[in-house]
Amino acid sequence: MGDKTAIQWTDATWNPVTGCDKVSPGCKHCYAEPLALRLKKMGAQNYANGFELTLQPHMLDKPLQWTKPRFVFVNSMSDLFHDGVSEEYIAAVFLVMATARQHTFQVLTKRAERLLSVAQSLWAPNIWMGVSVENADYVDRIGRLRECGAAVKFLSLEPLLGPLPNLNLDGIDWVIVGGESGPKSRPMDPDWARDIRDQCVAAGVPFFFKQWGGTNKKIAGRELDGRTWDQMPPREP
Repeated sequence: MGDKTAIQWTDATWNPVTGCDKVSPGCKHCYAEPLALRLKKMGAQNYANGFELTLQPHMLDKPLQWTKPRFVFVNSMSDLFHDGVSEEYIAAVFLVMATARQHTFQVLTKRAERLLSVAQSLWAPNIWMGVSVENADYVDRIGRLRECGAAVKFLSLEPLLGPLPNLNLDGIDWVIVGGESGPKSRPMDPDWARDIRDQCVAAGVPFFFKQWGGTNKKIAGRELDGRTWDQMPPREP
């Protein structure tokens, strides 16, 4: 896991932490859990504990070894702000990101209540911070994101499980929308995605439509009303 990824809005993944716990409905069919268990069966050292939360300190310096600039999704197989990850370890991860200035790091969490525990001095310009919001019950995560010191703040509305009307996009720099995929995927109403797109267009916020999802996400595709939406904030010069 690391140097390449099929996730459309990033170039690579980096997992200094693996494993997690479910905290809200968006976690129900988490892709990372069965993948971690499959990697364990394959004998992958970093997944010897399956999907149990595990720090991987030997992975901390991995981005420093990559010389070519890239977008890096941090902890695609976990959540950096999990309660089981100490503030000291979070700070160590942030220090690596701040040092590897050739890359743009994209951090995503459902545990927004811990965002303000990160010292303001650790928020380098190449660190983008996002929160996942699957339905209207969890929009409070956006308010906590807005208060943190990240230069770029983004929303991952995936899997989108309900409408999100009247989003407060003040201070938000990017919005990603996607439907759930897999054999037990819950459907996304096209009007939910259209409404969010329209809100982003009106607010001048870059909009990225990742996928419709479903049992075969490749067939379902990622066009919304006849076009793809791949807008992103500019990378730091």
